[in-house]
Amino acid sequence: MGRRKQNLDRVGDEIRSNGGTALSVVADLAQASSCEEVVTTTIDSFGRLDVLVNNAAMIQPGRLNEITSEIVDEHYALNVRAPLLLARASLEHLRQSPDASIVNVSSSLGSILMPSTMLYGSTKAALDYLTKAWAHELAPDSIRVNCIAPGVIDTPIHETYSDDLAATYEDLSRRVPLGRMGTAHEVAEWICFVASAQASWATGNVIHVDGGHVLGPPA
Repeated sequence: MGRRKQNLDRVGDEIRSNGGTALSVVADLAQASSCEEVVTTTIDSFGRLDVLVNNAAMIQPGRLNEITSEIVDEHYALNVRAPLLLARASLEHLRQSPDASIVNVSSSLGSILMPSTMLYGSTKAALDYLTKAWAHELAPDSIRVNCIAPGVIDTPIHETYSDDLAATYEDLSRRVPLGRMGTAHEVAEWICFVASAQASWATGNVIHVDGGHVLGPPA
């Protein structure tokens, strides 16, 4: 699921070439109607839903005097409202699964301060809170809810706000005690783990997968 059909098709082809089954759905989750559509399409295609991963997000840095109401609405529509609506639309189907799990993808910026990212960070702090609230509420239904909070990860999201990507990557790497940016694969491994039966006794956790980013920059 994503906005770029070419990327979705590439990932879908890779999954199928490795013996898996994949369905690509082009959707803008900032639009409330898309959330219901994605869940309905999934059920129509596979007949069940076991795991919901809330990973869509946007970031547009800015200081307080630069923030507009439109930017606020865009951040909260995609980063907070979409996970809420997807979880709500998935609920009746997850209740029927013996291995139901919701995995939210937050950020280390939900826990630490970084200049000009207050709007993005506030949405991720909200997602951390929602993780715990849902875990408590849905425990009687045996639906586990956990959150992976990555640090600085090498993904195309940085291209959406940076004019000098090399300088941005160098600056971000300096902020991490382990001295480098993380990879999408490293985050995906944790998502798969908390969604699996190996983590069957874990719910309500916010797990930082960030190279120590939340600990502060290296000395």
